[in-house]
Amino acid sequence: MIKAGNSMSDAQKEALKKLIKEQQEGAVQWLKYWQEFSAFDTWQFWFHVVMFVSPLIVLYFAMDWKRALQLGFYGFNVHMWFAYIDDFGATQALWTYPYKMIPFISHSVGLDASLVPVSFMLVYQWTIKHKKNYYLYTLLLSLFLSFILKPIFVMHKLFKFNAWVNYFHLFLSYIVILVLSKVITDIFLYLQKNAEKKGTKVGTKRKGPVLK
Repeated sequence: MIKAGNSMSDAQKEALKKLIKEQQEGAVQWLKYWQEFSAFDTWQFWFHVVMFVSPLIVLYFAMDWKRALQLGFYGFNVHMWFAYIDDFGATQALWTYPYKMIPFISHSVGLDASLVPVSFMLVYQWTIKHKKNYYLYTLLLSLFLSFILKPIFVMHKLFKFNAWVNYFHLFLSYIVILVLSKVITDIFLYLQKNAEKKGTKVGTKRKGPVLK
């Protein structure tokens, strides 16, 4: 039965107050943890900084700027989907990043906002330029990220599984990301080209004798 009215019950207010307090306390504890174990005096912090900055520098020099909007839109899709999945896993304690560049974010900024999106963008750009199968090569990239890069992270305590998830689940998440990012980008490209065609036809129909 659906409850009517906009007011919260006392029980709901108390439950929400408790959750907010626990969330605030958790944020404070994570900041203290970061200051003691993951701040500027650790090599792991600077590793995350390099992981964030380096791919962006590579992208600047390697990107086909004639396709900047298309590649940027695709890369932003990869970033958003990966960030959603990574944030979900971190907040649900399925996995943890023991070292972070920014303590207020549950996932890895270097991975989510730079390394992974840039890697996919460059592979996507290469498949367009050389007319290769996008799904095949991004699948190979996903295999590398899931079964080579992440195990290296685990080995050096930069990533930690906490529950039932494993590398195969990470691989499945990459498949979801590469499919969604490509499909959404293709949809918008189609809509853009369709609009351009309609605009060209309208412009052609309106052409007529020029009055002097």
